[in-house]
Amino acid sequence: MRRLLLTGFLAAAGMGLFAQNVDKAKDLLKSNKLPDAKTEIDKVLATDKGQKNPEAWYTKLKVYNALAANDQTRAQYPDARDQAFEALKKYTEIDDKKLLLLQMDGYKPVNEIYQGYFQIGANDYNGGKYDDALKNFSGALAASSFMNSKGWTNLKIDTTSTLYAGISAEKAGKKDSAAIYYGKLADAKIANINGSNMIDIYKWLVDYYNTKKDKANTQKFLNLAKEQYPEDLFWPSTELDIIREEGNKDSLFAKYEEIVAKFPKNHLFAFNYGLELYQYASDTTKGPRPANFEAKTARAQEMLKKCLEIQPDYPQAALVLGQISYNQGVDLQGQTKKIPGKGPEDVKKRADLRIAATKKFDEAIPYFEMVDKDTGAKGKLKMDEKSALKDAYDLLITIYEQKSAGKEKVDFYTNKFNNVDKDH
Repeated sequence: MRRLLLTGFLAAAGMGLFAQNVDKAKDLLKSNKLPDAKTEIDKVLATDKGQKNPEAWYTKLKVYNALAANDQTRAQYPDARDQAFEALKKYTEIDDKKLLLLQMDGYKPVNEIYQGYFQIGANDYNGGKYDDALKNFSGALAASSFMNSKGWTNLKIDTTSTLYAGISAEKAGKKDSAAIYYGKLADAKIANINGSNMIDIYKWLVDYYNTKKDKANTQKFLNLAKEQYPEDLFWPSTELDIIREEGNKDSLFAKYEEIVAKFPKNHLFAFNYGLELYQYASDTTKGPRPANFEAKTARAQEMLKKCLEIQPDYPQAALVLGQISYNQGVDLQGQTKKIPGKGPEDVKKRADLRIAATKKFDEAIPYFEMVDKDTGAKGKLKMDEKSALKDAYDLLITIYEQKSAGKEKVDFYTNKFNNVDKDH
C-alpha cells in the first residue's frame, strides 16, 4: 500500500515540476529576459511531457514571437519567427480546450506572426535586400493561408503580400517564382491593389509565358487580361505577334479582321493590316503572287484609306497607297511587252494598257503629295518620316519624267529631294 502511495506522490511531484518550469518561462518572458525564457521553454519541450502539453507550445509561441520582435534577439535567433509559427501550428493541433489560451489573448500572437513577417519584409524590400524580402513576404503569405484555413479570416487572397512577394522575386532575378505570385493575382482576377492598377502584372505574365513558348499559359493570361482591361492595345498587339511568328497568314488576317472590328478608331491597326496584306499580295520572292492577290490588294487599300480617315495626317499610309497605285501602273506597263504583235488589235491593247498605267500613276500622285504636305513643311523629322518623304519625292520625279509636260514638276521635286537632309 505504501508503495502505491509513493508512486502517486512521485507522479504528482513530476507534474508540479513541469508546471513550475512552464511558469518560470512565462515569468522570464514578462520580465523581458528573452534568452533565459527561451532556454527555459526549450528545456520543457525537450521532454516527452512537454511535447504533449499545449500550454508549453503556446508559451514557446509567445517567447519566440518576442525574440523575433526585438532587433537584438532577432539577429541572435534569425529563425525565431519561423519557430513561433511552427509552435502555433503545434499548439492548434494538440490543444483539447478549443484554443482557449489563444482566445484569451484575442489571437494577438497570430497577428504578431503575420505582421512581423510583413513588416520585416517591407524593411528588407526598401533596403534592396530582395531575397530576404521574398522570404518574409512568403512567410506572411503562409501565415495568412494558415489563418484562412482555421477560419480566423475570410480573406481569400492576401493581395499586398502576394504582390510584393512577386516583385521581390522579380527583383531578385527569380522570374519563375515571380510568375507564381503574379499568377495568383491574375487567377484571382485582381485588377487594383490599394489604388494601383495591376495591368503591368498581366503584361509581365503574358510576356513571360510567351517568351517561354508556353502557349497554354500565354493564352490563359491573355484571356484573363482582356477580361480585366478590355481596351488596352497590348493584348491584340501581342496576339498578332504570336500568330505572325507562327507564320499562318490566313490566321493572321482573320485576327486582324477581328481586331479592326473591335477597335474601329485605331489607325495603327488599320495601317498595319493594310501594309501586311499588300506585302503578302505583292511578294514574289518565293514564287508567283498568290492567286487572290487582287482581292488582298483591294482589301489592303480599304484598310489604308480607313487609316487616313481616322488619322488624315499619317504619311506612311498615304505613301503605301501611292506605292500600290504606282506599282499597279508599272505592272500594266510591263504587260505591254507581252504583246509583241504589230497588228491593229495588238497596237490597241498596248495603247489601252499605257492609258491604264498612266491613270494609275495619276492616281498615285495625290497620295505622294499628301506625304509632302504632312511632312515637307515640318522641321526636324524622325527617320521613318524622312524616309517616307524621300520615297514620295523619288516616285513623283519618276512619274513626271514620263509626262511630256512634266519637266517643271521634275525639277521642283528633285530640288525638294536633294534638300531633305538639309531642311529636316
